[in-house]
Amino acid sequence: MINEQIRDREIRLIGEHGEQLGIMSARDAMKLAREAELDLVKVAPTAKPPVCKIIDYGKYRYEMARKEKEAKKKQKSIEIKEVRLSPNIDVNDLNTKISAARKFLEKGNKVKVTLRFRGREMAHMQSSRHILDDIAKELADVAVVDRVPKVEGRSMTMFLTEKR
Repeated sequence: MINEQIRDREIRLIGEHGEQLGIMSARDAMKLAREAELDLVKVAPTAKPPVCKIIDYGKYRYEMARKEKEAKKKQKSIEIKEVRLSPNIDVNDLNTKISAARKFLEKGNKVKVTLRFRGREMAHMQSSRHILDDIAKELADVAVVDRVPKVEGRSMTMFLTEKR
């Protein structure tokens, strides 16, 4: 809220240089803001009494947007990368998939390992679970099983996350 939008009877006022000007009516604070050719901005509406500050509102909005942008920069987004396998995968192909998963984990991403079944393979789902267990064992030095292998429709999935 800025200037005339502030309807509170009493407010705690902070001056343009950060000094405390005490508790006063919103009208008096508005006069002081006009004299300084600045805006009266409510910075803490939940406080008792609400805290208002005499500042240049355009500059204040710019500073807030910049702070938000900086916070976003420092934030790290975690992606989920998927590694797909079939139950009759060969040893060398499995090693290739494991090394790909290792790269994803080292970059800080989560890895979803999916074992996909087709046709007659559906009858032997549980006997193929050892493939996912082998992957978990191979990556035990860099990863932790986030979600244990679980059958969902025609596939069995497991999630791995980087060890902390």
